[in-house]
Order: sequence, then structure tokens, then C-alpha cells
Amino acid sequence: MSRPRVDSAGSLGPDDEVMPYSDDETDDELAVISEVGLRFVKETIFEGCLFVSSEMAWKVKASDRPYHQLPEFQKKVFLCIKKSRYSGNAIKTYKYNVLTFIPLNLYEQFKRVANLYFLALLILQIIPDITTLPWYTTLIPLVVVLGITAIKDLVDDLARHRMDKEINNRKTEVLLDGRFQESKWRNLQVGDVVRLKKNDFIPADILLLSSSNPNSLCYVETAELDGETNLKFKFGLRVTDEKLQEERQLAWYLFDGKNQDASRRGFLTFWGYIIVLNTMVPISLYVSVEVIRLGQSKFINWDLQMYFSEKDTPAKARTTTLNEQLGQIEYIFSDKTGTLTQNIMEFKKCTISGRNYGKQLLWNREADRKFQFMDHSLVAVVRSRKDKDASEFFKLLSLCHTVMVEHNDDGALVYQAASPDEGALVTAARNFGYVFLSRTQDTITIREMEQEATYEMLALLDFNSDRKRMSIILRFPDGRIRLYCKGADTVIYERLSPNSRHKEATQTALDVFANETLRTLCLCYKDISRDEYEAWSRIHKEAQVAKRDRDAALDRAYEQIEGNLLLIGATAIEDKLQDGVPETIAKLAKADIKIWVLTGDKKETAENIGFACSLLTDDMQIHYGEDVNEKLTIRQATRRNAPSTFLRSKKKHPEPFFTESGKNALVITGGVAGEFHSRPTAVLNCPLLRLQIDFVDMACECEAVICCRVTPKQKANVVSLVKKYKKAVTLSIGDGANDVNMIKTADIGVGISGQEGMQAVMSSDYAFAQFRYLQRLLLVHGRWSYIRMCKFLRFFFFKNFAFTLVHFWFSFFSGYSAQVAYEDWFITLYNLFYSSLPVLLVGLLDQDVNDKLSLKFPKLYLPGQQGSLFNYRNFFISLFHGIFVSLVIFFIPYGAFLQTMGQDGEAPSDYQSFAVVTASSLTFTVNLQISLDTSYWTFVNCFAVLGSIALYFGIMFDIHSAGIHVIFPSYFTFTGVASNALRQPYLWLTIILTVGISLLPVICIQFLHKTIWPSVGDKVQRHRKKYEMEMAQEEKKKPSAFQRGQRSRRSAYAFSHSRGYADLISSGRSIRRRPTARAGPQDSIREFPQREAENI
Repeated sequence: MSRPRVDSAGSLGPDDEVMPYSDDETDDELAVISEVGLRFVKETIFEGCLFVSSEMAWKVKASDRPYHQLPEFQKKVFLCIKKSRYSGNAIKTYKYNVLTFIPLNLYEQFKRVANLYFLALLILQIIPDITTLPWYTTLIPLVVVLGITAIKDLVDDLARHRMDKEINNRKTEVLLDGRFQESKWRNLQVGDVVRLKKNDFIPADILLLSSSNPNSLCYVETAELDGETNLKFKFGLRVTDEKLQEERQLAWYLFDGKNQDASRRGFLTFWGYIIVLNTMVPISLYVSVEVIRLGQSKFINWDLQMYFSEKDTPAKARTTTLNEQLGQIEYIFSDKTGTLTQNIMEFKKCTISGRNYGKQLLWNREADRKFQFMDHSLVAVVRSRKDKDASEFFKLLSLCHTVMVEHNDDGALVYQAASPDEGALVTAARNFGYVFLSRTQDTITIREMEQEATYEMLALLDFNSDRKRMSIILRFPDGRIRLYCKGADTVIYERLSPNSRHKEATQTALDVFANETLRTLCLCYKDISRDEYEAWSRIHKEAQVAKRDRDAALDRAYEQIEGNLLLIGATAIEDKLQDGVPETIAKLAKADIKIWVLTGDKKETAENIGFACSLLTDDMQIHYGEDVNEKLTIRQATRRNAPSTFLRSKKKHPEPFFTESGKNALVITGGVAGEFHSRPTAVLNCPLLRLQIDFVDMACECEAVICCRVTPKQKANVVSLVKKYKKAVTLSIGDGANDVNMIKTADIGVGISGQEGMQAVMSSDYAFAQFRYLQRLLLVHGRWSYIRMCKFLRFFFFKNFAFTLVHFWFSFFSGYSAQVAYEDWFITLYNLFYSSLPVLLVGLLDQDVNDKLSLKFPKLYLPGQQGSLFNYRNFFISLFHGIFVSLVIFFIPYGAFLQTMGQDGEAPSDYQSFAVVTASSLTFTVNLQISLDTSYWTFVNCFAVLGSIALYFGIMFDIHSAGIHVIFPSYFTFTGVASNALRQPYLWLTIILTVGISLLPVICIQFLHKTIWPSVGDKVQRHRKKYEMEMAQEEKKKPSAFQRGQRSRRSAYAFSHSRGYADLISSGRSIRRRPTARAGPQDSIREFPQREAENI
């Protein structure tokens, strides 16, 4: 090689500070080996496939497994047990095995505070001096909870075992016994030579020895590692490549007989009541919440209306802890390219020499049949070859790029580009007869209208986010030297020659294209004399070898040659909106959710997309960065000049920034947004904190905010500002690696599986394929999850307050002895079987209105944002409701038992009969109460309510039977109580009276609320059938809020692609010519299909 390879040790992770203003990755993707790896290569000797590194003290011998089992490669593990120093290739992601499951799982479960709490209670109950309840009243629920959780963990771990087994059992070809044989991945060992074919997954960390491409060049996709779908270049050492090519070879009682003073008994009683009252917040709450969350996540996964059939991509809830927060979103932060748009570029229009074009062509036999540009007049101009500018236009597109090319199985050309924009432009040239065929280190070959021509590439001036352009210097076959350049209109117009023609006409065309939300690019050229080129070439070479500020030196060199350009024309590329984006944004806006678009695109492009997707409308007053600075300056000056007056008005009501009536929108650039993190601590004598608050207050007054030209770190900073000062639930949605910071910073992250890999999806909490599914995720699943969880928590606390506080009232009549009011087994089974299933089903299945009405009336989403369904007020309402019911359940049976006589002359006013009546009243009350609160009835809900009551009586009669008492006399002490008590009619009347008085106030309050103070949901429910009929009859389409041609807005090239492949191409590291004897049809650059993870 003529120069050392690029050092990438400093580019192992993205640097947000230097991230380009684009929707893609940084410029450092092409670094191919780290500093350590470079030293390894330099100090490694290839001799009979034996690799020795003096620095790392490892020896590897190719295709020699016994060699690596020698004693020198063994290390002591324990005593005399040794194992190989080399790790095996089998992967292990599971946590448990047969021996470690029980101890490790118990250890992980008891790391949770809730489980430790109930374990401590169990220990207290084992102490005879303290206990007021049998130990099993806590042990059984604890064991059930631990068991359920262990089963869940076991199922999850078995899935990991299966996944590991599937990966470890994949097949690859390994050189064994002199021939390539199929071997499982897990059996691969150090030194094995592996042969991989096109589209194969890479089975291990491997050293590339050789490939069938020129000079060991290959392409690797790393989507499963980092989400990158662009191909990475890898190549082997020249010595291994040449050699292998030649050889063709890879439970207390108060009176216990003990003398204890009052203080000691009081101390023990205190701990006894701690145990008795622990059911106020039982352990089953934790499990129930987890079950509900898991169920809600599964409903999202199973929603066919969020399934994208074109890519076979269902919605995926990657977490189970955030579902209810989906019903409380106030701010959405969205990327643009690939999130609102499809990130699929199409060449739509162009302007050449001041004339605009755009209609269909079908004359070229090598045209891409998917190409949809339409203009017969341009076809005629190109084919006539009379218009020099038209020829130069498409010649520039076919030559000035960093695209790679290969032939597929059918012999058709396939292009691999650094960005969709680049690919669309080269494809356009191909379809007009200027076909890019191949490239080497210093040449580019194209077919110009059926005539093949090869151009010598003298220099390739690559694109970056600061230059906003790229150029190429070519020597034509006739000896002429010409520079071709393409870039953003803002930078090209600054470098045009005064003699350049059609500048005004082209600028007018750019305005027209921008008004149609197209991404534009200007094309120009310049002829260079031999002397001028040679002088500049010396400057360029000095800049290339500069040891300090090399990039800056190169930019200065580029500036010298990229001047006095002659304008040819401009291209216009369409990045189409995804289906349903305007409708989704409109519905979310009606739900009072504010949407901020954070994009790396130019302001004009992003603003036009805002109009196209209905984020911006013509009735909005749009404020730009200058307005922001002016209003913030005025606010700071007002605070400084009249601080006391300002503070008093601030406490009463914040003064708005926008006093005019109507809607407002904010469009700012990344520079303005970044100032609120980079400014000094005082601006206009006001701390930075106050400035940030003012900026957030002003932005949040707007219906829409668009931040343009923001880096990934600035995206995350904007999200953190809103989270910090608004205390609102935020959601970020994006599709690329540059959106990961924003997704992780927000409370909820949503990833779209689009064209930019899977890294955003892997970092997200929820994932789906299209932006339009966001409205269903929030307005349906999010709202339902929030309502269900709030209703579940309110009722769960109520039923346990009503259950536990009966012990408190009973203590006034039991000498404060911590004696319980119920039978021990009722306490044990109350939250497990008697009251759990109905409330659990409400948390899983309840819905006030169906999904269609939820989408039709976005205002139903507002209670979640306001947090009005579960807060301190609702908690205390549940507490007072529980106190009232516990008073009724205890004192009505107590009054009935006070002075009574049974039908047989015996008084059934004993403690055990009292416990049965109170327990029965409580079971009826809580199950009927949840029936009153259920909005959506199914067979399952009905079965759960009736089944819980039936299960209570079935179990009670069983554990009160004589047979079970004979077997376990010390645990089942209520022998015959149920059958004796419940045959007394007046005890049934007592139960009915207790249940009736408990439920009557609730029925009255619910009636008054629904008739006198109905909520939005109550009104929708009341007219549900009417609305459903209206929806069935509605089939009219809504017109787009964006009307083309209304306003003239400039656009520019969005620079969605990262730094190109110019450095790799021009250095010769990626393209070397093979010796002529081995040259063949595979000598061209190959392209490999995208969306295949880690394949070659």
C-alpha cells in the first residue's frame, strides 16, 4: 500500500459534537482497523498459516486443531483442572441452567424490596412472642408470587436457550481433513479456516485472508450490531490473498403463660399489628400490575391494525412498564426523514439551462423500469445531442458520485450508494443514456448514448456537512481537464462565475421545486488548464499528508479550485410522505399533543414538509430564530428593569410571549437551539436557567415547533429541556442511528423500522413500521392502558382498605390484642382467589369506548394528560370509600350479633360465626362493586365475578368440614362454622343488608355523575350507537391541508447521506487490479443486498 490505513481507535462510538447536520451517520464509518489491530498486522508473520504476535503472546495455527490443545495453551481454572486459553465459539445469553435456576432466581427475586418486606413479615410471624397470625398466611401468598415469577422467568430463559441453540447450530463451511466440511457454529475453534459465500452470516470474529473480489476486497453489513445498513469495506492482507489465490484455499397469643410486663407486651403488640395490617398493600398488587402490563403489551403486539404487511412487520412492545404512560403523552419529538417520509428518493424534476422538465421516458433499453420521471421533451433533447448543457447535465450525474456497481445474476446493473439521494441521481443519468458501468482507483467508465468512454479521475473532493457539495476532477479522453460539482444552492451560488448564465431562471425553478417539497441540488462545472491543475495538485498533496488539521487543510485546498463555476442546472428529488401522516398529526393535535420535528434538513425543506404533513397550516403565524431572540431579549430586559413587578405577575399568571390571537408555530435552526446549552451563565444579567425556562415556555405556547439543522446531541438536549421544565411525559420517534440519543432521552422511545437500519428500533420501547400507527398506539392502546391501570389501582386500594380496616375496628373490642377479625385461611386466599380475578380482568380488558370512537374523539385522551383518573384526590377517595365499607361490614354484623338467639335456641353470636358473616359480606361487596365499575362486559368478566363468589363458598365449606380438620387439626379450626351459621336466615338478611348499604351510595353517586356532570367519555358512551352508525356511513376523504403552489418557499439539498466513499476510492485501498491471468468477470465492485444482518 502506498500509505498507512486510517486509525479508527477514536471512532469506536459516535461523537455527537461533530455529528454532521444530516439524517445519517458520521464521516468515520470507513475506518477499517484500530491502532492495536494495526500493530498486530505489522508484527504478525505469515508462514505456513502460523500467526505469532509478540505483543499479545498468542499463537494461532491455521487449520490445526490439535496444535491449540497443547499444554502451553492451557490455563489452570481450579486446582488441577485446566481449560484452553482460547474461548469457544458458542454464544450464551441465557441466565440459568438446571443447577443454578432455583438459587439464582430466588436471589434475584429477593433483591426486590417487596419480596424482602414479606420475607421479613414471615420471619416475624415465626417468632412465637410476636406473631398474631399463623405463618402460612404470609408464606402461601409469598410462595405463590415467587412461583409465578419463577415460572415467567423460566419461560423467558427457555426462549433464550432456544435462541442460543438456533444460532449455535447454524452451519458454516470449515476446512477439515483437507476439504471444506459443514460444521456447526458452536464447534468452530481458533485457527479454523472458514469459507463464506455471498449473503452468509459471519459465524465468529475472523481475519479475512482472501476473497474472490479484486485484491481481497469484500463488503460487510453490520445491521444487527449497530443498525448500519450501508456496506462496510473489509480486505485481507496482500500476502495471504496472493498465496491463497494461487493455491485456491477459509401464625401470638396474648395469654401465652409467660410473665411479660406491659411495655414488652405493647412492643410485641405493635409488631403484631404491623403483620395484621400488612394486607393494606399486599404482595399480590405487585404481581397483578406486572400481569396487566404484560397483557397490555401483548395486545399491542397482536394488533393487526398496526401490522405492516408490505414488510411483514408487526408492532412490537419492547417493554412492559410504560404502557400507561402512553396515555399521558403531552409532547412528541419526531425525526423527519424516514419517520414522516419514506426515505425513498425519486428523481422527479430538473432544470437545464433555465428550462424545466418532468414527464415519462421509455426509449432506453438499459433504463430502470421503476424509474418514473416523465417528460418526453427532455428525452428528445438528450437523444438529439444538440443541447450541450443537457449532455453535460447527465454526464455530471454519471461521473460525479461515489456509487459502487455490480451485475446481478441476470446481468443487470445494481448500484450501491452512500445515500438514497446519490443512488437516485445516478439512476436518473442511467435512464437518460449515461450509464455508469465501473470504476477503478483512478478511472471511471460510463456508456454515453451507446458509446463507452473511460475518464481518468485526478481528484475526488468528497462531500461533508460543512462543504455541502462534492466535486470530481477528470481528464477527458481528449486530454481536457474538467471539474464537475454538485451541491446545495446556497453554497453553489456563492461560487458561480459572474459569466454564468441562467442563474435567475434556475433560482425561480428552485423556488417552484421547494414549494412542491422536493429536495434540490445544483450542478455546475469548470474547465481547468494543465498548469492550474498541477499547481493546485501540489497544494492538495501537501494537505493530504498534513499531520495537523488535515481536514481543514483539505477544505482550504478545495476552496481554491471550486470557484468561478458555470451553472448547468438543478435536480429535484422527492422524498414521499408516508401514508396517513397528515391525518395522524391532525388527530394527535386534537388530542392536545404538541409535535416537535427535529431534523438535520435545511429550514426550507423541513418547513415545506411541515406544511405537507399538516403540522403547519396557513392560519398559523410562523416565528423564526430572529423572532425568538428578539422576544427573549425583551423578556430579559423587562425582568431586569422591573423585577418585583415582573415576579408578582409571574406568580399570578405567566405573561404569554405571543399576545396575538390565533395559532403560532416556531421554526428555528440547530444553532439557535444550541445556544441555550452553550451560552455563558449570564445573558442580559439573567442566569442561563431563566433563559432556558423562557425558551421552553415560548416554544410550548406554539402548536408546532420545527428545529432544523440539529445534531443528534442537540435533539436530545431539546427533549431534556422540555422534560426538565415542563414535567411532562414526552415521546420521541425516529428511524435512524442519529435518533438514538433523542429516543433514549425521552420518557418513551418509539423506533420505526425503515430504511436506516435497526439501531433506533433496538434502542426503543415500542417499534412499528409506519408513523401512522402512532395514533393508534397513543389514542387507543395508550388511553386504554392508562384508564385500565387507574381503575385497577383505585379499586385494588379500595378493596384492601375495606378488608384490612375491619381488623382496626375489631381491635376496640378485642383488647387491642392484635387478634384478627377473619379466619386465617380467608386472609390467605382473599387476594389470591376471592377478589383478584374480576379486578385483574378490568385492568386487562375494560374500555369505556371502542377503538374507532377513541380515534374519532381525540379529546377522550385529555384525562390522561391531566392525570385526573389517579392522583392524590382519587387515592383518598378510595381510602374514604374503603373506610366507609369497612365500618358497614364490621358494625352491621356486630349489631346483629350483639343480642340475638338462633332458631334452635342457641345464640350464633360467637367469634367464628361473626368472622364468616363479615367475610361473606366483604366478598359480595367487592365483587359487586367491581361489577358497577366495569364498562366493558364480556363472558369472561361475568364468569370472573360469579366464579369468585362461588369459589369463596366452595373453599369455605371445604376448609370448614370435619374431614380436613381430622387430618390437620391445628390449621383448620373453624369446623362446621359455615354450615351452622349460614343456615340461619337472619344472618343472610344481615349479609344482604350489609352489602346493600355498602353499595347504595356508590350507585347514587354514579347516577348523579353520569346524568348531571357527565364527562366527555360519558357523553360518547350515551350516544355510542349513533356515532357508530355515522362512522359506518362516512366514506368521504379529507383534503390535504397542504395546497401546492400557494406559497413560495426555498428548499435545498437535505444532505441525508453521510460522508461518501471518496477517501476509500481515491486511496486505492478498495480497488486494486488483479494480475491479468486471474482477471475475470468478477473484477468489478460488488454490491450486496441490504437488510441482511452481518452478511457478506
